[in-house]
Amino acid sequence: MILIDNLRDGLNTFKALSSESRIKILELLSEYNRLNMNELAEKLELTNGAITSHVKKLEECGLIKVSTESAARGNQKLCYLHEDKLIFDLKKKRKEKFYESEIAVGHFSDYDVYPTCGLANKDHIIGEVDDPSFFADPERINSQILWFTKGFIEYRLPNYLKPGQKLTEIQISMEISSEAPGVCNDWPSDIFFYLNDHELGSWTSPGDFGETKGIFTPSWWYPNWNQYGLLKLLSVSKYGTFIDGSKISEVTIDDLELDHKSNFKFKLAVPEKAENKGGLTIFGENFGNYNQSIYVRLIYS
Repeated sequence: MILIDNLRDGLNTFKALSSESRIKILELLSEYNRLNMNELAEKLELTNGAITSHVKKLEECGLIKVSTESAARGNQKLCYLHEDKLIFDLKKKRKEKFYESEIAVGHFSDYDVYPTCGLANKDHIIGEVDDPSFFADPERINSQILWFTKGFIEYRLPNYLKPGQKLTEIQISMEISSEAPGVCNDWPSDIFFYLNDHELGSWTSPGDFGETKGIFTPSWWYPNWNQYGLLKLLSVSKYGTFIDGSKISEVTIDDLELDHKSNFKFKLAVPEKAENKGGLTIFGENFGNYNQSIYVRLIYS
């Protein structure tokens, strides 16, 4: 996410978005996930020189990333979206105070999962696929992707609040998807979120994506397995609980009654009551399209 809260700071971004061709490049990358320079030039009917100039402007303001990869006929430059959200917030406000932490996918504190299920790091599968007992294997702390069809995974979040600091919002960012046998882009799954066993709400993942390789997914990963997820931002504030800004419940931060002494136990689940039991995959570093673990921000006053 790119946040622009000052017009002057956003000048380069505004200039980059002032071109119809550059808007079309962003639309194509949103549709196709990633394209090389020749493919962009062909689809837009522009010269390679013109495409190079447009891509450079989009890369300079952080909207896209360009990586060089080897191909059959030499190296090629691949373009993909660096950020999938651009927010303009021009209202002057006080600078937020917050604590941030990053939780590795394998650092869960409790689980109850059902096949299909498994864990892996950037080098290999951990244990055996579809055997839940390996979720207790000591090596599970090194896992960077995990998946299951039904059940839950729970994480202990660090609480850095000090006496006198009032929690005003919790934000949790993660790359997730459904879990289908193999892959299926149309495989809905109702994923529920809990904090200290207080149900926050649910979000329906549309599918288990595998039509293109994840940008950071390792080369050894099986091509008929899920490749990437969707980056979702869960937030709980005084206004309710939201996913990417859309309200999913009326649960507020005050309802949770959290302070500097509280335990923070965050659970993701596909429970029996879910209408769509399509499983859950959590992508961490070295997997998917975002190369991140689970980011947590505690905003306080």
